[in-house]
Amino acid sequence: MTDFASMGAAVIGTGFIGTVHAQALRRLGVQLRGVLGSSPERGAARAAEIGVPHAYASLDDLLADDSVDVVHVTSPNHAHYEHVKAILAAGKNVICEKPLAMTSAQSAEMVEIAEQSGKVAAVCYNIRFYPLNQQAHAMVQSGELGDIRFVTGHYHQDWLAKPTDWNWRLESDKGGALRSVGDIGTHWVDLTGFVTGLKPEAVMAELTTFLAEREKPTGPVETFSSGAGATETVQIDTDDAAMIVIRYENGARGVMSTSQINMGRKNSLQWDVAGSVASAAWDSETPDHLFIGHRDAPNQVLMRDFTLMNPTGTAAASLPPGHVEGFADSFFAFFRAVYSDVAAGGRQAGATWATFEDGHLEMVFCDAVLRSARENRWVKLDEI
Repeated sequence: MTDFASMGAAVIGTGFIGTVHAQALRRLGVQLRGVLGSSPERGAARAAEIGVPHAYASLDDLLADDSVDVVHVTSPNHAHYEHVKAILAAGKNVICEKPLAMTSAQSAEMVEIAEQSGKVAAVCYNIRFYPLNQQAHAMVQSGELGDIRFVTGHYHQDWLAKPTDWNWRLESDKGGALRSVGDIGTHWVDLTGFVTGLKPEAVMAELTTFLAEREKPTGPVETFSSGAGATETVQIDTDDAAMIVIRYENGARGVMSTSQINMGRKNSLQWDVAGSVASAAWDSETPDHLFIGHRDAPNQVLMRDFTLMNPTGTAAASLPPGHVEGFADSFFAFFRAVYSDVAAGGRQAGATWATFEDGHLEMVFCDAVLRSARENRWVKLDEI
């Protein structure tokens, strides 16, 4: 059994997701040594607010702390590349928020650096760790769905649906050229790839910006919160929504959409996988139920219940049946898996967390989507 209490962590970033990381680490029992904010003042204020004992003055200050074994990177996307390189060079393990980098060229270099370091390097695709997604992954591996033919679904939110909604992800120099695809779309691509075992081969994409102008607050705004006070009108060049058709390596096809402007959809990720024997579907807004479809027998809805689930699904669960496991629980399960491998000295056989190689594939996917939308044609991922 892993002695999590003997392990130390630090979190870069003190916004919404950084706080989620901090809370999950506390629940796991890992010693959270400190946080690093966007400035020493903001870091200190946020550390006091969430009860973290220390705020680092700089990245160098953090990396000099020998009690830190793992660094969590939850900074804005444009900082991931430099932060991760410095962390691995300092001999520490890393968990990086998605997307891994701004471009596939950066992520390819990060994969090489991670391999050379010998350290655990994970990407925070936490949605894999809803237990029924782990369940579905093992079902596909065991052949319960047969050959995968068709993968459909979406990831829709509404938190950027108004011209007055603002977040740093709206700015391409901070979040990347793709927004809805890079932010939430890569979650869908990673999750469906994890469940099915399939990798995208080519894409055809259309991107849309419905709100070409937005009101940017002159002060900072945390993710999923609303700004207040003075604003300035700015032009937007990132995607509010996207429609993407996917060809997979085995001949299967996929259709997905992303949106951050769908009123009433707070955090709706849906996938539906059609196999030659059975189908399966999952919805993040009802995460404790997995639909299993049949042609010649009654359909099923599997409730998250460790007495009925396969070993892979059960390993990700932590609460009894009927006690809904949600967003925060997925981070707990993800960190538990990663820190167990850190304690073991590296990624172990059967590990299901996303590697830097997985994160790089998502960046290649994004670059292919961007090229497809600009050139109005199918783009193969091996062109990137």
